[in-house]
Amino acid sequence: MLLIAAMVFGMVVMSSCSGYNRMTYNTMNQTHVLLDKANFEVVGQVEGSFTAEYVLCIGGYSKSALKDNAVEQMYKNANLKGSQTIVNINFSTSVRTVLGFYSEYTVTAYGTVIEFK
Repeated sequence: MLLIAAMVFGMVVMSSCSGYNRMTYNTMNQTHVLLDKANFEVVGQVEGSFTAEYVLCIGGYSKSALKDNAVEQMYKNANLKGSQTIVNINFSTSVRTVLGFYSEYTVTAYGTVIEFK
């Protein structure tokens, strides 16, 4: 009986009720532009990463939350000014596992910073 109670207690302690704050980056990019003229220049590349940890497949964030947080970090790293925006956003995911008990998922968002003239 003590073993079962210890197992239940361990599962409760290791479980996670995490959430995330979805940044409103979608509203930052609502400008409609016509790209049929050379009215912009590429400023550079930017990236942002977000990592979640899982123990026995419990904990962390959902896949969409990992992406949202990586994009949020990318926008913070970009320090956009004036008429700059980020285009061509891509993602990469890496997974590190230790003996199948501990996993670490890292999602990285990559984008190109452009500035309109």
